[in-house]
Amino acid sequence: MQQVSFTDNVESTVDEILNRCGDHVKLAAPLGLGKPNILLNALYQRVKVNPELRLTIYTALSLQIPKTTNALQSRFLKPFLTRHFGDQYPELDYVIDRNKNGLPDNITVHEFYFSSGSQLNVSAAQQDYICQNYTHVARDLAAANVNLLLQQVVRRENKISLSCNPDVSLELIDRMKQENKALFTVGVLNNELPYLGGDAEVNQEVFNLLLEDGNNTELFATTREAVSAVDHAIGLHASTLVKDGGTLQIGIGALSDAIVNALILRQQDNSSYLKSLASLDVDCNSALVQEVGGLTPFTQGLYGATEMVMDGFMHLRQAGILKRLVFDDLRLQQLLDNKTISNPLAPGDANKMVDLGLVAKQLSDVDLSWLKRFGLLEKGAKIAEKQLSAESQTVSCDLSEKTALAEFDQLLSGKYLQGGRYLEGAFLLGSKPLYHWLCQLKGDDWSGLWMRSVSHTNELLGGKEALDRTQRKDARFFNTCMMQTLLGAAVSDTLESGQVVSGVGGQYNFVAMAHSLESGRSILMLRATRTKANKVESNLLWNYGHTTIPRHLRDIVITEYGIADLRGQSDQEVIKRLLAISDARFQLALLASAKAAGKIASDFTIPDAWRLNLPEKLIVLKQSPNFAMYPFGCDFNEIEQQLIAALQSLEAATISPFGKLSHLIRSLLPVKTPVQAYPHLARMGWSQSDESVSLSFKDKLLSRMLVRHLSF
Repeated sequence: MQQVSFTDNVESTVDEILNRCGDHVKLAAPLGLGKPNILLNALYQRVKVNPELRLTIYTALSLQIPKTTNALQSRFLKPFLTRHFGDQYPELDYVIDRNKNGLPDNITVHEFYFSSGSQLNVSAAQQDYICQNYTHVARDLAAANVNLLLQQVVRRENKISLSCNPDVSLELIDRMKQENKALFTVGVLNNELPYLGGDAEVNQEVFNLLLEDGNNTELFATTREAVSAVDHAIGLHASTLVKDGGTLQIGIGALSDAIVNALILRQQDNSSYLKSLASLDVDCNSALVQEVGGLTPFTQGLYGATEMVMDGFMHLRQAGILKRLVFDDLRLQQLLDNKTISNPLAPGDANKMVDLGLVAKQLSDVDLSWLKRFGLLEKGAKIAEKQLSAESQTVSCDLSEKTALAEFDQLLSGKYLQGGRYLEGAFLLGSKPLYHWLCQLKGDDWSGLWMRSVSHTNELLGGKEALDRTQRKDARFFNTCMMQTLLGAAVSDTLESGQVVSGVGGQYNFVAMAHSLESGRSILMLRATRTKANKVESNLLWNYGHTTIPRHLRDIVITEYGIADLRGQSDQEVIKRLLAISDARFQLALLASAKAAGKIASDFTIPDAWRLNLPEKLIVLKQSPNFAMYPFGCDFNEIEQQLIAALQSLEAATISPFGKLSHLIRSLLPVKTPVQAYPHLARMGWSQSDESVSLSFKDKLLSRMLVRHLSF
């Protein structure tokens, strides 16, 4: 095992990196939270001013504090960002320079995933983007001969947790060793990170160098998104496809929050849940709902198998839904799934374990070790002279003898299996409450959350495929897409111009895995429409010039208007089912395109029921307290939420030149500011009256514009 060195100096760490890696540093840095920004910035600045050096960065999801050039939005954001991120958060220098297309010639940054929309029209980011499946990243990094890995970690005694990012690092380190390639590994200790177990817990000797001091930076926390009535409708539909005792994967964002909210409503207030489904005209007796999902509260619970650990899983755990445990033993898992035995063990279960060969009839040290591993015997239990000694009892090791078997069964009866997992993930990202929850985990809540490499969470490959298949029973993999073609292809990451919005990430992996698992289903969710420059457009299209998920992998698609089960269906039937969940304002045009292509019968007409797919259908959800805009709390206070709505309304009203001009003219006229608007103006940094001489002419105009869009 290699020796680890320690330092508390950032600049000397950069010196050592350049000494080890030479004049061309090929750096692998984790996706999202795992980047050690301070050290990364120091290395970047050192190379930036030295043209004889080269730096190539391979990474993904380079987190950045939101920026805007809009004067009103900037005035609103500045106090919030200071409160949310603090004034000491170290932003990534390469991101700042790249956003201005200002990267130096000797530095290249390759990412395989962007924060959604953040790099549109940033030429350096678009040109150096690498399109990859998440599970292929470690392979491709090894092929690129990266020579440096930098990662934030947290320490407990002599152990290290990769915490938020065991996703690629574990496999990369193993690959580089197998291929006998040099990789200088630097861990940067940050005590703000939650110490998480599973494969993420490693010996500190995994790293060549640990940077110990002065790098405890606050974690980048996402803001909790507003969940609209459209989102809640999608979440309600999605929740009917989740089977009790099954497996769940969800991502981050409003649609995932909507699913979680609906699942919790299903669990805690089933009557209201069923009434909400009825308001959307959901056929609760359909074969799809009855066979694929369910409507009742969860008794067995769910197991989470996901690439991303986010807020939703915390809420599901706290609600008593995320509680189905899986165990790393195929035969044990099968007995539990078949309900042959229970957890805790019931009287007679130990007999069954012996009869079925899980425990040998002649107890050996192998059996003893297995029983201890799963918590059925205490650590001090031992076998001597063909006798098992445990808990002040002695039992014969000859379990073929009835008396010994009965005593063994009595010894194990009532014991809970240990080592079970309710959630597996490869990386984490979320809100401040999520990070706090993770840091406070103890006991089974801590040990049951298992962080591991993305090749394990996103695929069924390797020596444990049979176990993975057994554990991931009734898997429901929920992902979002931007657009859907009527032939079943999904567009999730890139525009037809070639501009990358985000990236493929692990979406393809989960879609393919759903088709591979016997009872798995892939569910893609999208809003039926989008609004661009005050114009409503359909997200269901006849065709599009880019595809993320090919149509031969089509499965289930959900919009606010319903569920389309596409698996195994003909092209004509797929078209019909997608038209049935599209917005009525676009159905005739979509149908005309399908007819023109000869893909649907020329005499087919839109049924009357489909013509009701309009936003008005969702009015009941807007009025229900069960479907709040921020179901899991909000990072903005009430005044700020009202300001956000006003800013959005003002932006929409001033998109056109006429709208801008009319607003400007109206704002030239003095107006008495309503008293109710005083707190809002104060929050924006203005005095309570726009007649104040302290306001500039520009600020008077802006404040008047904003006040007109406030709703009290």
